[in-house]
Amino acid sequence: MIRKNIDKLITEALAIEAEEAKQAGSVGFMARALTQATMPHKETPGNEFTRRNGSFTLSMVCPSHIGLPYGSYPRLLLSWLTTEAVRTKSPVLELGPSLSAFMAELGLIPTGGRWGTIHRLREQMKRLFSATVSCDYADDTKDGADRYLIAKQYRLWWDPKSPAQIPLWKSTVTLYEDFFREIVERPVPIDMRALKALKRSPMALDIYCWLTYRMFYLRKPTEIPWPALQMQFGADYPITGQGLRDFKKNFLKHLRAVHILYPEAKVEDGERGLLLKPSKPHVAQLLSPALPHLKNNPAPEPLILPAMSGKIFLQTATYEKAKKAAPGWDIYALERDWREWIADKDPPQNPDGAFIAFCRNKFARQGRP
Repeated sequence: MIRKNIDKLITEALAIEAEEAKQAGSVGFMARALTQATMPHKETPGNEFTRRNGSFTLSMVCPSHIGLPYGSYPRLLLSWLTTEAVRTKSPVLELGPSLSAFMAELGLIPTGGRWGTIHRLREQMKRLFSATVSCDYADDTKDGADRYLIAKQYRLWWDPKSPAQIPLWKSTVTLYEDFFREIVERPVPIDMRALKALKRSPMALDIYCWLTYRMFYLRKPTEIPWPALQMQFGADYPITGQGLRDFKKNFLKHLRAVHILYPEAKVEDGERGLLLKPSKPHVAQLLSPALPHLKNNPAPEPLILPAMSGKIFLQTATYEKAKKAAPGWDIYALERDWREWIADKDPPQNPDGAFIAFCRNKFARQGRP
């Protein structure tokens, strides 16, 4: 069975490599916050779930009579929601003409019964659409938090007994404005075919989305300690020596499956953790037609757009100049800091020059990170 699954993954990986995601129309997106800390892998008692990634904490709360979302289905759903929101630029999303058609977009085959895919999908949709997500950041000098209700309203008019039937009314979900704005302004580009190939494993889905996100901004080799990865991905494992060893073994097993689909990712088992090296992103850095076009910009921008302050856009060449002004720093993180700093000030007459000066001053005061 293991050999068969690996062979299937290799076949799908070769198909992805032969045709870039953009050309195949398979570019999808995932909410950034949920690549930094993850949802439950399996059914979890209670109605609150928390995971940490360094200074970042993700908490998810659902009504106790509904329960928390878990497993692969909410991850596929969240990616679909993000992709449709980016594509349509609308918080009101139509869930396909029929249940069968919608499930096909998620790579699922409709099956009935209590343990069938139809019942499981509807159950996880109800859980995800009822969730409130809290993103908290705290370190020695800064504290901040964002709260997101995912769905303001949802209507499912499908008949589970006739999944191919087109109902009289359209099934829809309406996203809350804050959550809609978060996923549209800060999407993580992914290849939907990779998600469908990995759909049997929620951990593999999490690793793929996280690795795709990290490789977009990674500029130097970085080793992430195994205990930190366990906090982010392995809340089901006990915080003990054996628990860490079990987590590492399981993580590396799923990482091998991800690496078959994303072979450009340069990752290896380091001395104390997982060593990441700058790699080619899995999805080409092309400007999506669904995202706002940048003015006076002859070259494509990264697909992950930083938080915007008003309508200030920076030229592509500015990022290269900023890298030279602040060597070793994450330029996109510096840009977010700069935009927060100018948010309550008059817009600079020369935004590109102002950002480069900000980076230069940062490097002069603090040196390399």
